[in-house]
Amino acid sequence: MSAPGRRMLSLLTVRGRCVAVGGVALLLVGALLGERALVQLAVFVLALPLLSAFLVAREQFRLTARRTVTPARVPRGGTAEVGIEIGNADSRSGGLWMLTEQLPAALGSSPHFIVDALPGGESTDAGYAVRGTRRGRHVLGPLRLRLVDPFGLVERSTVGTDTALLVVVPRVRPLGPGQLAAGHGGGGEGARRSIAVHGEDDVSTREYRHGDDLRKVHWRATARMGELMVRLEERPWRAQATLLLDTRLRAHLIPGRDADGPRPGPVGDDCPPPDSLEWLIEAAASIGTSLAHRGAELRTVTDAGELTPTSGRGRLGAEDLLDRLATVGPSRVPTLTTGIDLLCRAAGDGPVICLLGAVGPDDVVDLVRHRSGPTTDLAILADVGSWGDGGGAGRVRRSLSAASRATLAQQRDDAMELLKAAGWQVAVARADQSVAEVWAMLGGSGTTSGPRAGVQTMVAPA
Repeated sequence: MSAPGRRMLSLLTVRGRCVAVGGVALLLVGALLGERALVQLAVFVLALPLLSAFLVAREQFRLTARRTVTPARVPRGGTAEVGIEIGNADSRSGGLWMLTEQLPAALGSSPHFIVDALPGGESTDAGYAVRGTRRGRHVLGPLRLRLVDPFGLVERSTVGTDTALLVVVPRVRPLGPGQLAAGHGGGGEGARRSIAVHGEDDVSTREYRHGDDLRKVHWRATARMGELMVRLEERPWRAQATLLLDTRLRAHLIPGRDADGPRPGPVGDDCPPPDSLEWLIEAAASIGTSLAHRGAELRTVTDAGELTPTSGRGRLGAEDLLDRLATVGPSRVPTLTTGIDLLCRAAGDGPVICLLGAVGPDDVVDLVRHRSGPTTDLAILADVGSWGDGGGAGRVRRSLSAASRATLAQQRDDAMELLKAAGWQVAVARADQSVAEVWAMLGGSGTTSGPRAGVQTMVAPA
């Protein structure tokens, strides 16, 4: 069979192939029985799909499409309206066009449109709504055009090149009136801690904490107070804050792409985070946005590296933070070592807010060792097991036995006690709690600059 013949046969639909096979069978039966009427009917049956394929293959068209996405950037769970202007750039009228908008699986099923006999040079409008259920940069389109004959025997398909971008960013949740102030102590840009430097007796001191440099021990104050005291040197205080986001795959229970069923979440939340990683990313977006709007110099690091503005220069603003968090996914990095090293270099004297998944004492010991500055640092530890409750079979890629849950809880408690002993404020986040609830339990409004005294660890009730 020639190439044009094979091409026309390839255009046949399942219905068209069945008709063709039926025509061949009818032709054979008519020839064997010597029934001329059956042979004539078979010829007609065979000619119908072949003629339809020939006509559809010869049909010419020049289709244009232009999209408008409003808004082009939505929070997770938000809805965007997509308008498509479909035009016929040919001088002749088009045939029966069946159009399908190709969408990523994360955005749901693809919408379909039918355009019949669009005059040459004219255009028509179509549209649909899309809900951003998953973070990321999603490509909308291109359109897939299907040309079909009136009998549905032949289909010709082609794909355009026009696309549009929809960015789904993390939700920013209100933190309430007790939000963290820029600088974590109200100092503001250029403010300095008041430290007397006129004499050895007037040097400001505080109690020794585990990890402090022994070279900073103030022996005269130690002798007077009866316990180790360290010297506080005068350093500039800047309105800055640093976030550490734990994205390690091993530290979270990530649901499969085909997971369904009810999701645990706060009461009234119609689109709760599907896993602990998404919860922590929303917490990073909410806390970071609040700090950036208050003028803080914000830096955000993960276990895989630092998140920088798209331009590569300048500070990380609220919009830049959301854009970068939109594409953050689980990493294969086994430890927090890289993230903690970057955190310690970036944080300086500003506060640190650590958003951690499943951790143990070994994961946080470097934080305790290196973070001995004048501010009270904060940590949120995710109870990752709570995201596996009530999700149904197959909801997570790996299930947790009772023994595993107990082990994770014990490791988390040990890590929490270690951070508490170093003066950190700690809260545990569960799937049924909102970011604002955990932030309030963390005591975000009660943090101050200066010595870490009288700090308590707060844990959300199960």
